Amino acid sequence: MPAATLHEPQRNPRSYSHIAVRPLSGALGAQVSDIDLARLDDSTFAEIQQALLDHQVLSFPDQDLTPEAQTAFATRFGSLMHYPFATEMPDHPFLTEIRSEPDDQFNFGGGWHSDSMNFKHPPSLTMLYCRVCPEVGGDTSFTNMYLAWDSISPGLQRLLKNMRVMSATSMGYGSSTNVGSVDFKQRISTPTKMKPEQEDEEYPHPVARVHPETGHTALYLSAAYSARFERMTQDESLPLLKHLWESAIQPEFTCRVAWRPNTLTLWDNRCCMHYAHNDYSGALRVMWRVLVAGDRPV
Repeated sequence: MPAATLHEPQRNPRSYSHIAVRPLSGALGAQVSDIDLARLDDSTFAEIQQALLDHQVLSFPDQDLTPEAQTAFATRFGSLMHYPFATEMPDHPFLTEIRSEPDDQFNFGGGWHSDSMNFKHPPSLTMLYCRVCPEVGGDTSFTNMYLAWDSISPGLQRLLKNMRVMSATSMGYGSSTNVGSVDFKQRISTPTKMKPEQEDEEYPHPVARVHPETGHTALYLSAAYSARFERMTQDESLPLLKHLWESAIQPEFTCRVAWRPNTLTLWDNRCCMHYAHNDYSGALRVMWRVLVAGDRPV
């Protein structure tokens, strides 16, 4: 049984002048209301930035956004990045449509991960805007990787502090994975694409990642991309990796966003993971995704 836990900003959220913030759980996440993301002044945007640092995941219901407006909002956080493993929307090179048709068997993002950990410079933020969603199902869960790190014993923290884990494209998209199989690609409406040489790409990232803005340490690995520890074999690495993967997704560390049309959710890949639930067979789900560029993890 895990020990009791709480992320302090969830218990005592800040008071803001321009936005209303309601925490989604004791671990992370908040719903932000009384705001129009298409018409933000600098003071309101600064409050959103602070709320994101505090809560890691922000959900904004009832937004009326065009692709141009969503892209403009994302650009206020930094440079945008292309996603090479899926097709961008026509005339919108930084937007990817994440689409599940009623007869799809698989979904995009159906496993715990931080977006694009297999990149040398993974995205700092992800922004997902709901266009169509099922009446029931299709939620996204998030887990607080600060809490995951804090839950590790001091002895294991000392061991992991200077270790790095190899984040490999082949784990998430390779020809030997389910995602890379012909069967998977025939049963999903958001297919992934990859050049043959990309399958061999892998980069070492710190297990203990220090957030560049908060200074807090987060556990930074996932079953989707973490192949092995640097200078270790996969067989040697797997027992500890599995322990850390399982520790990171304890229910007490999580929150869940229930989508409604015109909800936009923004999250920080540097300190949380997410999981797209695939429990809406027979229904249509359409999302627009934008990635904000990030630094190399340290």
